[in-house]
Amino acid sequence: MRSLIKPLLLAATMAVAFAAQAGQPAAQYQDLLDFHGTPRTAADRSFNIFFDMGAWQGYSLPRAGDAGTGFSGPFVHSLGMGQWAGVRFAALALRDADGKDDIALKEVASHAVPGALEREFSANGLDVRQTLFFADSWHALVRIELDASKTRDVELAISGSAMPLPGSHLASDGAAVTQGFAGSLSTLTTQLHADGLAADRVSVSGYAYRIVLDKPLHLEAGKPVTLYVVQTLRHDAHAEPPAIDYADAWDANRARWAAYLKSVAASHLDGLPDAVARRVAAKAVVTLIGNWRAARGDLRHDGVIPSYSNPDFNGFWAWDSWKHAAALAWFAPDLARAQIRAMFDYQAADGMVPDCVFLDRSGDNWRDSKPPLATWAVMQVYRATGDRAFLAEMYDKLVRYHRWWFADRDHDHDGLAEFGSTDGTRIAAAWESGMDNAVRFDGAKMLKNGEHAWSMDQESVDLNAYLQREAAELAQIAGVLGKPQDQRQWQAQADAMKAAIQSRMYDAKLGWFFDAKLGKPDLVRVYGSEGWSPLWAGVATPAQAAAVEKTMMDPHKFATVMPFPTLAADDPHFSPIKGYWRGPVWMDQSLFGVEALQRYGYTKEADAMARRLVLDAKGLAAGQATFRENYDPLTGNGYQSQNFSWSAASYLLLLRMDANAPESPQP
Repeated sequence: MRSLIKPLLLAATMAVAFAAQAGQPAAQYQDLLDFHGTPRTAADRSFNIFFDMGAWQGYSLPRAGDAGTGFSGPFVHSLGMGQWAGVRFAALALRDADGKDDIALKEVASHAVPGALEREFSANGLDVRQTLFFADSWHALVRIELDASKTRDVELAISGSAMPLPGSHLASDGAAVTQGFAGSLSTLTTQLHADGLAADRVSVSGYAYRIVLDKPLHLEAGKPVTLYVVQTLRHDAHAEPPAIDYADAWDANRARWAAYLKSVAASHLDGLPDAVARRVAAKAVVTLIGNWRAARGDLRHDGVIPSYSNPDFNGFWAWDSWKHAAALAWFAPDLARAQIRAMFDYQAADGMVPDCVFLDRSGDNWRDSKPPLATWAVMQVYRATGDRAFLAEMYDKLVRYHRWWFADRDHDHDGLAEFGSTDGTRIAAAWESGMDNAVRFDGAKMLKNGEHAWSMDQESVDLNAYLQREAAELAQIAGVLGKPQDQRQWQAQADAMKAAIQSRMYDAKLGWFFDAKLGKPDLVRVYGSEGWSPLWAGVATPAQAAAVEKTMMDPHKFATVMPFPTLAADDPHFSPIKGYWRGPVWMDQSLFGVEALQRYGYTKEADAMARRLVLDAKGLAAGQATFRENYDPLTGNGYQSQNFSWSAASYLLLLRMDANAPESPQP
C-alpha cells in the first residue's frame, strides 16, 4: 500500500510547492475535495456540497461533462433533514445586442478553492468567470465578470430551475423570484444585481425561472464588468437578513479564508512533508467550515454539525461540539466559542447538558448527556486566544456540569462516576458514553440513583479520566480567575480521582486500564481504546504507562495498519468494517492515543502512529477523499458518514501537537 502512496504524496507535494511559488495562497489548496455533482432527486447526497459562513443552503459544481453555466443547487439543509430545493442556479445566457446571435460559451475550467466555487468560460473575444461564495449566513452570491477583447454590447439573462418538490412553488415578486415550501415558513429569493441596471423581465414557468436585464451591457475592451446573482434563504417569513455590501463582499471572503489558511502553516508532523501536513489540515478546515451552521430556529448560537452528508446529523451534538471547538479555537475562535455556547444554552437547572439540540427543540435528546470534554474544549480556546473573559463566562456553567455527573451518575458515592441515562434504558446509557455498542457494555445492567437518574453498574475508566482532567483544568481556570479556594478544592478532587483510577481500574497483570464493576472487585476486562484515556489525562503512573504503551504498540492489538482501533484486533468481537464501536478506528480516540504516548514521553512511537493515521487513511493525504466517520484499521478504508467534522478536527489537532499539550494557563 505504501509503495503506491509515496509517489502520490510526492506528486501532491510538488504541486503544492509549485502553487505556493506561483503566489497563489488559495490555489495551492485547489480541489481538495471534489464538489462536482448534479442532484437527481431531492434527497441525493452522493456528492460533496459547498457551504460557508454558517449558511443553511449549499451548492456544487455541475457534474463532470456538464459544460452548462451556473451551479447545482441550492441544497437547503433546514428543510426537514435537508433536501435539494434547486437543480441549477445562476445559469448565464448571452446574446450579441447587434446581430442578436446567441454567444456560445465554452467551459475552460471549473474548480473549488477554499471559500468559493469557480467556473471560467470563453467565446470569441469574451472571457466570463462565475464565482460562487457567501457574503454571510443568509446570502449566496455568484460574482459574474465579463471581460471583452473588443468593445461590444451584449444582452444578458440569468436562469435557474427548482427541484419539483411537493407543495413547492415559484413566483415572481417585482425584480425577484421567490420559492416557497409546503409546511415551512422558509423562503428562497433570487435576484440579479448590476450597478445602474435593473431586471426588466422576471418570468416563471413551472419550476423554471428567467431574469433578464432591462438593457444591454456595454463592454469596453479591457475593462471588465461585474454583476451578481444573489440567493437569499430566510428560515422563516419574519426573518430580515442584513444588507449586502457588494463592493467589499468578495475581498472580505478572501481575507477571511486567508486568515483560516494562515493557521494551517503551523501543521507539522516529524517524518511527514510539511506540504502534505498542510494539505490535510487545509482539507480539515474546509470540512469544518462546510459543516458550520448559523443560529436559526431554536439554535441560539452558531455551531458545527457532525456531517451534512448524513441526514441524521442535522443538529449539534455535545461531545462532537467539544471536539469541534478544540480545533476551531486555532483558526476560528469566535466560532469555537459559539459552538460551546450553543450546547450550554440548553444546560438544565441541575447542570446537565443534553446529548443533542436541533432547529426545532422538540427533537432535542434529554435521555442522556455525552462524555465531559467541555472544560478541555474551553481550555483549548483559552490556550489559543488567552481569552480570560471566556473562562469567566464559562466557569460556573462548567462547574455545574461537572457536579451533575457526581450528583446523578455516582451510584455508590465513591467519587467515581458511571455512564447512565435519565429514562433508565441501557441504550441511552450507552449513547451517553458515545461508544454506543462497545463490547464493554454488553453485560451492563441499570441501577436507579434517583428520579430521572440511572447508572450502568460499572464505573467507566474513560469517563473518570475525563472527569479527573476536568477537575485539574477547573483548578487551573480557578487560578486564572483568582479563586484560590476553588483552585485548592478542584486540585484535591483531581488528586483523589487520580489515586482511585490508578488503584481501582488498573490490572497490573494485564497492564491495561479497564472499567470497574460496582459493588465487586471485578474489572470489565475488554481491551478497548478507553484503556489509554488515563494516559491522555495524565493519571497513570510511569510504570502503568509503560505497560499500556507496550500493549498499544502491539500489532496484534492496537498498532494496526491504521492504528488505535476502538477494540483490540485480537478480540473475538473485533469487527473492523461494520462493528461501529467494536473495532473501527475513530479519529478522536486515535488522537487521544497519540497524545497519551506524547504525554508520557513516547514521542518516537507517537509520531510513527500519527504518520500512519495520515498516510494510511485511503485517499486522505494525496487524493480527494473526504474525512470519514470511522476507518478500517486493517486497510485504511473509510466508512459511515463522509465529511465528518470530528475526524477533521482530530486531524487538525494531530498535526499541531502544540495545541494539545496540557499546559497550565498563567493568571
